[in-house]
Parts: sequence; C-alpha cells; structure tokens
Amino acid sequence: MMKRLIEKLDAYERLMRLDKPIGILLLLWPTLWALVIAGQGKPDWAIVLIFVTGTVLMRSAGCVMNDIADSQYDGLVARTQHRPLVNHEVTKKEAYGLALGLVLSAFLLVCLLNTLTIKLSIVAMLLAATYPFTKRFFAIPQAYLGIAFGWGIPMAFSAILGYIPSIAWLLLLANICWAVAYDTEYAMVDREDDVKIGILSSAITFGRFDVLAVMISYTLMILLLMLAGHWLMLGAAYYLGLAMAATVAVYHYYLIRTRETALCFKAFLHNNWLGLLVFVGLYSHYLLH
Repeated sequence: MMKRLIEKLDAYERLMRLDKPIGILLLLWPTLWALVIAGQGKPDWAIVLIFVTGTVLMRSAGCVMNDIADSQYDGLVARTQHRPLVNHEVTKKEAYGLALGLVLSAFLLVCLLNTLTIKLSIVAMLLAATYPFTKRFFAIPQAYLGIAFGWGIPMAFSAILGYIPSIAWLLLLANICWAVAYDTEYAMVDREDDVKIGILSSAITFGRFDVLAVMISYTLMILLLMLAGHWLMLGAAYYLGLAMAATVAVYHYYLIRTRETALCFKAFLHNNWLGLLVFVGLYSHYLLH
C-alpha cells in the first residue's frame, strides 16, 4: 500500500514537472523583476511569498493541463513518450483533479491581494489553460507562451501599486521576446517529431532561419530591457547585469549554431542564468541607491 502511494506521488511530481524546475524559474524571474521595480527594491515580502508560491502552483497546473491536451501526441515524441499520462501511471480523471486543485490553491492565494490583481489572475488562468492548444493553429506559439509566462509582471505591479504602469507592458514585451528565444531553442529539440505529428512551433516556422530568429529575439529582449532601464533611470549595476545577460545570449549562439539537439536543450536550460543576471543587476541597483 505504501509503495503504491509513493509511486503515485512520484508520478504526480513528474506530471507537475517538479523534478524539472526550469519552467518554474523561467516563469519566476520576470515576476521577480517586476516585484523589485514596483517595490523600489523593497517589495513587501508577504507579497513576494504569495507570488513565489503561486508561480510554483500555476506552473505545475500548466504542466498538467499541457499533458492532458497533448496526451494523444506525447507518445509519438521521443522526449515525452514516458510521461505519466502516456504510461498510464496517472489517469486523466486524476490529472483533471490535480490541475483543478492546483489552480484553486493558487486562486486562494491571490485572494489575499487586491481586486485588480484577482481579476488579472483570472486572465492568467485562461492563458495557462489555452496555451497548449495554440500549437494546433498558431505558427509561433512561443509568443503566446511569452504572454502567459510574463503575466506575473502586470500582476506584480498591480499587487504592490494598485495599478499597472506603462513600464509593466514594456517588460512584458521584453519577456515575450525572451520566451520566443528560449522556447525556440526548446522546440529545435523536437522539430522532427513535431513535423511528423502536425504540431506547430517557432522552430518549424523559422526553418533555416531559426538560429537567426533566436538571436534577434535575444537582441530585442536586451534592447527593450535597456529602454526600461533608461525609463526608470537605473544605474550602472543594472546595465552590468544586462551586459552579462547579453554575454550568456552570445554563448547560446555557440551552443545552437550547429542545431545539435543536446546543445539546443542545454541552451534552453541555461536561460535560468540569463534571467538571474537581469534580476541581480536590478536588485543591485536598488541596494546601491
């Protein structure tokens, strides 16, 4: 009985991708950028805790909903053919129940915040639920992912300030560019399988210009973040962080230029450091002022 329970919990953990936290981190970094800016380097730590916990819950829910939506395809893709739903370690009924529980838990957390943030959280839930289906009809679903992964930005500003300033939308646009870059690297890993089963991705859409598109997306992200720094009158520490993040992006070019799948996946995972460097630059600015 205990062994079966442990196996089931392990399957739930893998279904939520808690064993692969990169998705949580890529969702968390832009949210933390916004929290630091909105709080002038000193955001309310209770609000930060709510957002960090909510990020884990919503990312986990998004993974479960993604696997439910893609259950008919995942068995045909080498990288996803051993996921819990494909292997029948978890039933669809259990997966729906888990997703609902995670979403409700996240919503209860958001209810501790102001009305505007609660309203924005409903949009966040809709984005998470609909993203998996964009791969059926949208040529660059990675852009939609950028909105979903960056929606914590306007939520963070609304939670601390009570309104959404214009800078929030600039940061969201930067995050969309970043998501197109890192998720194209991810899509380059599955490109052959995606073509066979009819799933759309930016790697397929960009074709032989995929590496160029990734680097243009990184460039736009850095330029938009530079514009945000100018807008906010941030200091040298912030721009040093951006310079280091740009160096990471250049390193990714050397990883993906041959389109070797293992190196493309390594570049995708490495984006955690890029997001961290932007955060360190931001936070360092406020510590020094």
